Amino acid sequence: MSSLGRLLRALALGVLAALVIASPAAADPAGPTDYLSEVVAVEPSAPVSIRVIGGDSFVELVAEPGVDVRVVGYQGEQYLWFQADGTVLENRNAPSTYVNQDRFGGGDIPATASVDAEPDWVEVGGSGRYAWHDHRAHWMQRSRPLGQGPGDQILEAVIPLTVDGEEVGVTVISTWQPAPSAVPVWFGFAVGAAAAAGAWVLHRRARNVHVVTVPLATVAVVAGVMQFRSLPAETDPRLLWWVLPAIAVVCALGGLVAHWRGARFVADAATLLVGVELAIWGWIKRDGFGAALIPTDAPGWFDRLATAMALIGGVGLAGMALWWLFAFSGSTERSDSPLPAHP
Repeated sequence: MSSLGRLLRALALGVLAALVIASPAAADPAGPTDYLSEVVAVEPSAPVSIRVIGGDSFVELVAEPGVDVRVVGYQGEQYLWFQADGTVLENRNAPSTYVNQDRFGGGDIPATASVDAEPDWVEVGGSGRYAWHDHRAHWMQRSRPLGQGPGDQILEAVIPLTVDGEEVGVTVISTWQPAPSAVPVWFGFAVGAAAAAGAWVLHRRARNVHVVTVPLATVAVVAGVMQFRSLPAETDPRLLWWVLPAIAVVCALGGLVAHWRGARFVADAATLLVGVELAIWGWIKRDGFGAALIPTDAPGWFDRLATAMALIGGVGLAGMALWWLFAFSGSTERSDSPLPAHP
């Protein structure tokens, strides 16, 4: 198989493997949103800590040791059970279990799940902590709230609990947040374009392009890792938030070494892989550009900046690498020549 054939095969397998491995499971992970949900009251006071994470995506409850907590489902059924020893159980015969698999309540409810069914408890967590979709804590429509706008409260609801046998109500409100500044996005586009332009200049001067690709991919990895680590495992944070840019970093480092060793074709192939991985990552995360809130512990401006840099820089790098690799494919110059193989 020719060098170009091996490159194309590696490119296809790498991208497909990253997307398949990094695809989310059956649950519905948190995404960018314009609504902020907050717990405003727990009445009567109880030995539990409860908050909304991911903007308005998941409710997280932490029960103190020795406390027994039951979360009541939408139809009054037993849904979650935080036992006194810290074990967290989910009732697989509760309709709420299946409704909560999707943010908009689209989960299919099996015939065995009903309000009157005997609970089928399955362990889902420990240490007295668990997070779940709760449709009482967020706006349930894909369309905007009619007649309302940024700054308006769009929801108020109560999540019923039973704490050590006593009924407790958790009041949650959700507020429409103003749109974020577009400055980080446009600045990120500019930096990404400048990185691609710098790579073009370096390549024409037979310099190492990957002194540009390594930092570009590293910024994306930092943003991806921070987003992945910001949400608990049961919410199924998406692996691709960090897997795709991590692959880009590995390819960039490989290209850096290849150029030092005079393997220009390999270095150019690495540039193509870096560009493709970053472009895909940026495209997947593009919804965060205009959303008020992004599910990450990183500052919103940093996540938007990194995403914009990766998207534009990745597209530019991939396009240039394709030109370098294929526009002069008829050249008879050896791939290990120390001289520049392309202009």
